[in-house]
Parts: sequence; C-alpha cells; structure tokens
Amino acid sequence: MADAKINPFNLSCPVPRVADDRIVLAHGGGGRLTHQLIEKIFIPAFSNAMLEQRHDGAVLPVNGARLAFTTDSFVVRPLIFPGGDIGDLAVNGTVNDLAMCGARPLYLSSGFILEEGLPMETLRTIVTSMQKAAAAAGVKLVTGDTKVVDKGKGDGVFVNTSGIGLIEANVKHSIGPAAVQPGDAVIISGDLGRHGVAILSVREGLEFESEILSDTASLWPAVEALLCAGIDIHCLRDLTRGGLATTLNEIAADRNVCIKLQEALIPVNEVVQGACEILGLDPLYVANEGRFAAIVPAAQADAALDIMKKVPVSCGSARIGSVEETPARTVVLQSRIGGNRVVDMLSGEQLPRIC
Repeated sequence: MADAKINPFNLSCPVPRVADDRIVLAHGGGGRLTHQLIEKIFIPAFSNAMLEQRHDGAVLPVNGARLAFTTDSFVVRPLIFPGGDIGDLAVNGTVNDLAMCGARPLYLSSGFILEEGLPMETLRTIVTSMQKAAAAAGVKLVTGDTKVVDKGKGDGVFVNTSGIGLIEANVKHSIGPAAVQPGDAVIISGDLGRHGVAILSVREGLEFESEILSDTASLWPAVEALLCAGIDIHCLRDLTRGGLATTLNEIAADRNVCIKLQEALIPVNEVVQGACEILGLDPLYVANEGRFAAIVPAAQADAALDIMKKVPVSCGSARIGSVEETPARTVVLQSRIGGNRVVDMLSGEQLPRIC
C-alpha cells in the first residue's frame, strides 16, 4: 500500500486571540494592548505634535517659559494597601509624571468619583493621605470636582489628578526618548516590584516572612538633584504599569535602538523575588510607584549614580545596562550565567487595577 500523504503542520505556539471589538482588563495593564488602544483610537482622534511625543506629560511653551502638564486616573484595588493608599498614590503618581518631564511640580487638581455607601472614614483617610503627600512633594491642590455614583457602580472611589509643573531654565533640551543615543547608560533608582507585590499580597491574603510595602513616593527630589548637578539627562521614565521591561521597550521602539541589561545588576528585594517566583511573576514586569529609569551619557553615569544614591528616594540606585545600535527596537537581558534573552513588552493581563 502506498504511503499516505501527510499534510505539513505548524509547530509554533498560537498567540491567544484577544477580542478587538470590546475593552478587556489587559487594555489597562500598560503593555501591548494599552499601546494598541492608544495608537488605534486616541492618537488618530487627537493627533498633534505635543501628544505625539508620547511622554509622561506634555511640555507647553507659555510666554517664554515651559510648563509640563499631565493627568492620571487611579482605580487601584484595594483602596488601602501596605505602604500607602489610593490618595498618596494619586498625588505621587501625578507629581512623578511631571518630574519625568524635568519639571518642578507646582499645582494639582483632583476629581473624586465616590460610590454611594463609601464609609466617610475611608474617604477621610484617603484625603488625609493626599494632603500629606502633597505637602511632602511641595505641591498645592488648587481645584477639584466630586461626583457620586450608585452603589455597586464605583468600587468605592476612583480618583483623577492633573498636574502642572515648571521646567527650570537650566534644562536646555527636552527630556524624553528623542534624546536617547547609542552609548548611553541606563540607571534605575532602586529595587523593583514592591508596589505590585504589596497590592497582590492584600488581594490574595498572602503572608511573607517580612511585610512588603509599596514604594509609592515623590521622585522629584532625585530628579532635582540630577538637574542641579548639571547632569545631561537624556530620558526619564517612571516604572509604573508594565514595569521596567515595558518602559524600556517603549524607548527602544521609539528610538530604533537596543537596550541591553545585565540581570545581575538589577536590584530586586529578596522577599519580592521569592514572592514573584511563587506567583509566577517576573519582577521586570511588575509595577512600581516610586522608581524611575534615567538614561544619561556614559561619561556622566558614575556622577549621576553618586548623586542619586545620596537622595533617600533613590538611595538604592544601580547602573543596569546601556543603549546599543543593534538589534534595533529590542530589549535584551544578559542572564547571570551569560546567556541572552529578548525581554518583550508585556502582552497580556498580569496585575490589573494596580494603580
């Protein structure tokens, strides 16, 4: 009997298909689906030169000065978590977006969407946290709005904050991905993953050897120290949704460069690392709320690192990699044993409702 004809087949793993006709939680995760949403829906509708910078805030020329303007919404669950709550998270998150533009944070607005039945004491706790965070960051909350929705429609409280900051005269060029060059050094301001793991520990009722606290904090003191020292900062990004990996992928794609990291140099708290291994998470993708990446000329990397280590919020800073020409639009991690792997942008839903 003649041999039966065997049809060829594909051994590649299929990529899970995400419905493209409706919003899913992963659209808010800061990864690939978030970027698709921005590129396909928002950029075409509102396209302009300032929006297309795709930075943490917009830089606006006003009467010879440069202002930074940003807005952010916070839907974190639970409202109160180890090391913080939705109130100080909202203030610090908005202050940090301004700082990443090289701007001194000055003024905030806040909008509250409150759910019917929210305990007044919970709201008081959140507002008190916001007041303390604003005072610590040196900003004033100068206007706001309040709305109330039906019970079951708001998950307690959602907070929107907008901020305005002033870019100092000694900042000669725009700080952002456009200034990144091959040869630059990559520095991060501290250990990774604490905010995301702190949130997850409360959601899932997990207990670890020592308590993991969110790293939520204002990053402006570290940025101000770099600017005052005359460091030629090329790019700043806070490592929020999608973590370090997604943030660096954004920069690499924007500048058509490769960012090469050394795993042995990336600081991760031992308890956080253990928690991530148990939960099947990669610290490179876990959200942070008090950490940022700074890309600076290699010749100034040691000086920048020394400056950052002297500021409390960035005392755990580390130089973790460099910018190279190839392979373009890629982030590559050199493992502790010497091998290389591509670190792609977060594709799905890892930790929703994280901020």
